[in-house]
Amino acid sequence: MSPKGESILSRWIVMAVLGLSGAVIYLLPFLREIYYDPLREALGLTHSQSGVLMATFGFASMLAYMPGGWIADRVPSRLLISGSLVSTGLLGFAFATFPSYPVAIAIHALWGVTVTGMMWGALIKATRDWASSAEQGKAFGMLEAGRGVSEAACYSIFLAIFAQLGGDTRAFSQIIIQYSVLHIILGVAAFLVIKPGLSTPIGAAPDLATFLRVLKMPHVWLIGFVILSVYGAYWGAYYFTPYASDVFFMSAVAAGAIGAGKVWLKPAAAAIAGFAADRIGVSKAVAIGIVVLTVSFLGFVLMPGGEAMIALMIFNIAIASIAIFALRGIYFALLEECGVPAAVTGTATGIISVIAFTPDVFMPLVGGALLDAFPGEAGYRYFFGFITALCVCGGVAMHLLRRLGRAN
Repeated sequence: MSPKGESILSRWIVMAVLGLSGAVIYLLPFLREIYYDPLREALGLTHSQSGVLMATFGFASMLAYMPGGWIADRVPSRLLISGSLVSTGLLGFAFATFPSYPVAIAIHALWGVTVTGMMWGALIKATRDWASSAEQGKAFGMLEAGRGVSEAACYSIFLAIFAQLGGDTRAFSQIIIQYSVLHIILGVAAFLVIKPGLSTPIGAAPDLATFLRVLKMPHVWLIGFVILSVYGAYWGAYYFTPYASDVFFMSAVAAGAIGAGKVWLKPAAAAIAGFAADRIGVSKAVAIGIVVLTVSFLGFVLMPGGEAMIALMIFNIAIASIAIFALRGIYFALLEECGVPAAVTGTATGIISVIAFTPDVFMPLVGGALLDAFPGEAGYRYFFGFITALCVCGGVAMHLLRRLGRAN
C-alpha cells in the first residue's frame, strides 16, 4: 500500500490518467500545431487571423493562471480536472462546425479558461499530492513522461485517421469531434479514478490574505524565474528544424525528422530525471540541468554552419532536448523541496505560471524579429545567444533558491 492508503496499481492508474489528461487537454487549443493548413482552410483564415486565435488563447490563459491556482486550493482536483476535460470537449463540438471568426475567437478565449483556469493548477496539485515528499521528483517526472507518450501517440493515431478519412475539411471536422469525445470520456474516467482525498483543499472561503501570503514568498518568485529560463529554451527548440535547414542545408524532410525525433526523447528524459532528482535532490538536479542547457545553447552560438557540422549539430540538439525535457519533468517538484506548503500549491502554481510562461508572449516576437533583421546564420546565433542569456539568469535564480533554503 502507498502512503496515501491506496494499492500500487490504483496509484499508477491515477498517474496514467493524470498524464493522459495533461496531454489531451491541449489537443483542441493547439490544433494548428499539426493541422495548420486544414484549420486555415476550414475557417477561411489568413495567417494573421490564425495567429490571433492562438494569441487569444494565450492571453486568456495568462489571465486564468492566478485565479485558477487559487480555486485549485479550494476545490477537489478530480472535480476541476474532470470539469476541465468535459467543458473543453463540449466547446470542441461547437468548433467542429467551423463557426464564424468572432465565434472561433470566443471559443479560444473560453478554452483559455477551461484548459488553464480549471486544469493546470489542479493537475500540479494532484501530482504533488500523489506522492510523498521524498518522491516528488518521481511524481512530476512520471507526469511529464506520461504527457509525452500520450501526446506523441495521440498525434500519430489521429493524424493517421485524418489521412484515412481523406485529409479534407470534412475529415478535419471528424478529427475535432473525435478529440472532443476523447476529452469527455477521459473527463468521466478522471472523476471515477481520482479519489476525493488526492487533493487537499484549504477548506476555507477564498481570501486575499492567502494570496498575499504566497505572493510574498521569495521561493515562489525564484521558482518562476527558473522555469521561465527553461521554458524559453523550450521555445527555442521549436526553431531547431528551420535551423537545421537554413544553416546546415538539410532537406525539409531531414530537418523535419530532427524536429519529430526530439519529441520521443521526452518520456525517457523526464522519467529518468524524476527518479534521479529523488536520489540527489531536486534543486541539485535542476541546477545541473540548467548548466547543461546553458552550455548546449552556447554551443549553438559558437558552432559554424555547413554540412560538415551536421553530426555535431544533431548531437547538440539531442543534448539540449534531453536537458529541456528532463527539467520540465522536475521543476515543479521544487515546490516541495523549497517548503512551499501543500495547502497553497494551487495558488503558488498560479503565481509561478504567470512568471514562468511569459515566453509564450515574447519568444515568438524575439525570434521573428532577430531572424528577419539578421537573415540566415547570424539571426540564429543572436536568437540562441538570447536563450543562453535566459539560461544564465535561470542559473542565478536557482543558485539564490538553493542558498535561501526551505520556506518554512
